[in-house]
Amino acid sequence: METPVESTRERLLNIAEQRFGEGGYEGTSLRAITVAAAANIAAVNYHFGSKEALLRAAVARAMAPVNTERRRRLDQLEAKGRPTAEQLIRAFVEPGLDLVLRRGERGPVVARFIGRIAFDPSQRIRELYAAESDPVEARYLAALQAALPRSAPESVAFGYVNMLGLLALHQSQALAKPPGDAVDPVDDPGKLAENLIAFLVAAFDRGLRA
Repeated sequence: METPVESTRERLLNIAEQRFGEGGYEGTSLRAITVAAAANIAAVNYHFGSKEALLRAAVARAMAPVNTERRRRLDQLEAKGRPTAEQLIRAFVEPGLDLVLRRGERGPVVARFIGRIAFDPSQRIRELYAAESDPVEARYLAALQAALPRSAPESVAFGYVNMLGLLALHQSQALAKPPGDAVDPVDDPGKLAENLIAFLVAAFDRGLRA
């Protein structure tokens, strides 16, 4: 059974994910979060210490399972030898999109939150996000550079940054819905993953060979 203290902390984190995902860090007031969470500023100060610390805790909670799964997959691939670019892209992209698949009703909220914060206009907020994701992401970049020896390291890094951007755009649901009767990718994360992986594999294979 949860204690009242645990319940308040979880409510604050849940609402922070939702509001930061919708309005970004600067566009979301601490008061809006506390009112929605039926809490007060004192509760934020008690559990986290500040608005930025609340964001940091929310990012850490959201990224922990993603980082763990990405690390597990990379360890597994490297234990078998040098992985291909396609294997690395799949191992990186799928855990990010699994935020939608494996978190029930909160999945889209968490995914939108991560996608929004990863490319927040504030450099300070991007650095805060990077502190949670960089250790694993650096390993993937190095592995991709090893898997694409015919491409210059800086070209692979350029492709890698664009992969991060595309993934964040889909997570944040910032892309427009397809025209006509096409299935909205957000409504079918499994199909979205396959389409995105195929697109990225082709981009790395064709665009970075020269």
